Amino acid sequence: MENSQNFINENYLNYIKSVSPRTNESKTLFRAFLVGGLICCIGQGFRYLFEYALGLSGNELAAFVSAVMIFLGAFLTGLGVYDRIGKFAGGGSIVPITGFANSVVSPAIEFKTEGYIYGLAAKMFVIAGPIIVFGVASSVLVGLVYYGIYNIF
Repeated sequence: MENSQNFINENYLNYIKSVSPRTNESKTLFRAFLVGGLICCIGQGFRYLFEYALGLSGNELAAFVSAVMIFLGAFLTGLGVYDRIGKFAGGGSIVPITGFANSVVSPAIEFKTEGYIYGLAAKMFVIAGPIIVFGVASSVLVGLVYYGIYNIF
C-alpha cells in the first residue's frame, strides 16, 4: 500500500513539474527588490514631505506616513492597479505596508456581493486576520517579558 502511494505521489509531482511554467528566479528577485524598494522610497518621500512641509516629527510623522501608505495601497487595490503591480513584482509588493492594505481590501472587494456582514465584514480579515492576531499576541508576550525584566531588576 505504501509503495503504491509513493508511486502515485511521484507521478503527481512529475506531472505538476511538467505542466508548471519555469520561473526565472533572478528576474523574479530583481523585480521584487525593485518594486518593494520603490514602494519604500515613495514612503520615505512622503516622510520627508510631511516632515519639512508640515513640520511633523516623531510618532505623528510615522503615523501620518503609515496612514497615507495604507490609503494608497487600499485605493490602488480598489482601482485594480495593485493586482497588476503584484503580478509584476511578486513578493516585492506584499512585504511593505501597502501589501497589508491590499490583503485586507482584496477579500472585501471580492465578497462584497454577499452582503456587508457575511461578505465584506466576515471575509475582510481572512488573509490579514492571522497576521493581526499573532502580531498582537507577540507584542503582549514581549511586553510581559519587558515588564518582568524591569520589575525584577
